[in-house]
Amino acid sequence: MTVTSPPATTSPGIVDARRATVILVAMAVSTFLFVLVEGLPAGLLTLMAPDLETTTSRIGLLVTGYALVVLVATVPLAQWTKNIPRRWVLSATVGVATLGTLWAGFAGGYESLLAARLVTALAQALFWVAVLPGTAGLFPPRVRGRVISRLALGNSLAPVLGLPIGTWLGEHTSWRVTFWAVAALSTLIFVIVIVLFPTVKPSEGGASRAPFPSRRRLGFQLVTTALVVTASFGLITFVTQLMQDVAGYARSDMPWLLAVQGAAGVIGTILVARFLDRHSWGSLVTAIAIVVLAQVLLWAFSPNHVVAVVGLFLFGGAFSTIPPALSHRVMLVAPGSTDMGVAMSSAIFNLGIAAGSGLGAALTAAVGVRWVPLAGAGLALLALGVTLAENRFNPPLPAHRHDVDEVLATAPEVVAE
Repeated sequence: MTVTSPPATTSPGIVDARRATVILVAMAVSTFLFVLVEGLPAGLLTLMAPDLETTTSRIGLLVTGYALVVLVATVPLAQWTKNIPRRWVLSATVGVATLGTLWAGFAGGYESLLAARLVTALAQALFWVAVLPGTAGLFPPRVRGRVISRLALGNSLAPVLGLPIGTWLGEHTSWRVTFWAVAALSTLIFVIVIVLFPTVKPSEGGASRAPFPSRRRLGFQLVTTALVVTASFGLITFVTQLMQDVAGYARSDMPWLLAVQGAAGVIGTILVARFLDRHSWGSLVTAIAIVVLAQVLLWAFSPNHVVAVVGLFLFGGAFSTIPPALSHRVMLVAPGSTDMGVAMSSAIFNLGIAAGSGLGAALTAAVGVRWVPLAGAGLALLALGVTLAENRFNPPLPAHRHDVDEVLATAPEVVAE
């Protein structure tokens, strides 16, 4: 995972390659843990509900409430902490998440567990704002797309590796042990951040300002984010029902089918790292186009066992590349502070999650789950149109990653359009 490119700027945020790589690995593990903690109740709900003397539906609401807190709190927390060095912001978020997860493991009742989850969600809301510019700023600009992709690898591995292991651990010990194990790993990350992360003012960090700020381009990006995430999360939410009711797979087939989707996501995240710095726009366009194709296949041919798996694999691989591609684009064009650009993008992303899940539920109830991927394909096609329009109606960005270094070295304060 070592990034060997030598620093190309004298930004105070950039550190030596070995130290930066250790921090990058720690932050990737931390993204893994945050995504895992968010989804753990879904995997452990049948264990948690009887222990806490509540229903599985109320345990499921722990995931919903968590997402809503992240949606509402992200931008205000980013504004409130905009002048605090990211070393302290990231260590605080990881530390609070550690305490919240430990609290959840010791919770004596549902209300206590809910409070612990909401505290952890507040930490996650701020973590996503700080981790992208904070970690990317440790590296030269020409490799930051690769860095963002490697951070996203933690997101991809959490449902594929983390959730099954966490569920297995809970089933063989107690659901509480799973939360304690996550808290222990988070403690290690907290120590690494405190010891190794440089103390730099956000305004002086290597990724505090985008090299090509443009309000118009950011506007296009936010619309694209809303559309493509909404388009995708209907299918993500109801994929097991689609594979059972339409494709004809048994319930016992769901673990390996979800593993196929998750493995494709890991492959996609690894592959996009090779292209994102040099072809940021092309990577995003390709990913959205494949999401459209995959959802059309799942709508039109999902009764065919083989085609359904092919569509699921294509969708999992393509969608996993979209969050890092969107994040990289925001880091290139956000006007003003990149923290606020990332905060707005994160809030819109979570809004898309809620909208996509809601749309999928409405379609499933009204006309059947088979129509969910068709609606998703239509919205993703709109997202593709917006992305194409972004490049059509805005000045072109440099085609080569080395140009990013030159812009930051010679004109770091670019006036937004």
